[in-house]
Amino acid sequence: MNLVRETAGPITIIHVEEDRIDASVAIQFKDSFRALIEDDTGPVVLNLGKVNFLDSSGLGALVAARKLLGAGRVLDLAGLQPTVTKVMTLTRMNTVFNIHEDVPQAVAAHGATLSAG
Repeated sequence: MNLVRETAGPITIIHVEEDRIDASVAIQFKDSFRALIEDDTGPVVLNLGKVNFLDSSGLGALVAARKLLGAGRVLDLAGLQPTVTKVMTLTRMNTVFNIHEDVPQAVAAHGATLSAG
């Protein structure tokens, strides 16, 4: 599972560099996510812009990632493809996660900006 980490002030941004989060990678996703956020304390934005397939195991992995953050921390989702948006809406997960059009919007929602470059 290829996840890439960047920061914008206190915000950790995790870019999912895969086209799917499903049963075959859900455990790897959780392990990789945990390793990237364990030393941080602020909000996390998960960029799903490259993900075009998400199954029930993938949804479970997103919920597990949210729980890993613990109380007082938030996991926002950004850049959802239409197929992923549909899954989130049908399962009502769009009421569980804050969903943003893109990463800059998600970062701005927490009062920060992305640096140019």
